Amino acid sequence: MPRSAAEDVDGYLAEIAEPDRLTVLVRLRELCRTELHGFEEVMAYGVPAYRRPGGEPEIAFALRQQYISFCLMRPDVREVFEERLAGQDVGDGCLRFRRTENVDYGLVRDLLRATARRPGEAC
Repeated sequence: MPRSAAEDVDGYLAEIAEPDRLTVLVRLRELCRTELHGFEEVMAYGVPAYRRPGGEPEIAFALRQQYISFCLMRPDVREVFEERLAGQDVGDGCLRFRRTENVDYGLVRDLLRATARRPGEAC
């Protein structure tokens, strides 16, 4: 899916026609909203993103043609999770889930908690 022109995350999700992939995106959104206390949910670069008020996006997720991406724009958090990320499909700071049944929600939750724990510089 190319960058969305949706004005908000509800609009973005409404564009998703594939039920299995929509279910994953909705679950990722729920995790973000639960774990990222005090963060703003915004659309950035055509995808759902989460940032501290007035800051740069630190987390984003998106539907791509071949996978679902979960982007962690915090190099400091990625470094802490280097061992757990080693077995994952990772590139350019994004986890790529090519099959909906392979989404590691526990890892995503832990990454979100680490991101929320303290501010850091987003790349």
